[in-house]
Amino acid sequence: MDYERSIRINDQAYELTSFAKKYGLSLPIADAVLFARGPSRTVCDSAALAFLFAIATYARKQPAR
Repeated sequence: MDYERSIRINDQAYELTSFAKKYGLSLPIADAVLFARGPSRTVCDSAALAFLFAIATYARKQPAR
């Protein structure tokens, strides 16, 4: 893959269902991330990973049931 093509792919906005599937997010959560951080794929990828990290951290802090 050449450099120019790589840049063009990264500049294209994500499609909602493919973004949700890539990160295992529900459609409403994926839509919120794309709305808040789009259209940059790089920024949306970072936001999705940060969201998943925050959820995992929160889950670890909860007392066992």
